[in-house]
Amino acid sequence: MKKELRIKKNKDFQAVFQKGRSFANRQFVVYSLPKKDQDFFRIGLSVSKKIGNAVTRNRIKRYIRQSLLELKDEVMPGNDYVIIARKPAAEMDFFAVKSSLTHVLKVGKVLKKNGKNQ
Repeated sequence: MKKELRIKKNKDFQAVFQKGRSFANRQFVVYSLPKKDQDFFRIGLSVSKKIGNAVTRNRIKRYIRQSLLELKDEVMPGNDYVIIARKPAAEMDFFAVKSSLTHVLKVGKVLKKNGKNQ
């Protein structure tokens, strides 16, 4: 995931939290905020210290970024997303993280229907 596709500023995070809509499953909460005049999507990640030590938190963030890199053709462009990891995400491997993220993005209707057939 390129650095320019990430949300880094607190102001941007707060805008997504206050104006965006949220959807969740047991492992992740995703906030989505539509942005006009943006033809790509941006990702912000939040993994609390309650989840584990730095190694665990960084591993979860790597898994989330890689999952979204693989799903990038299916994710709706023009939105900002903030993904918050919950405690059960600490024990998950990459494939479980990808599966759970795919599920929560389908719940939020931000995945295109025919992502694989394009």
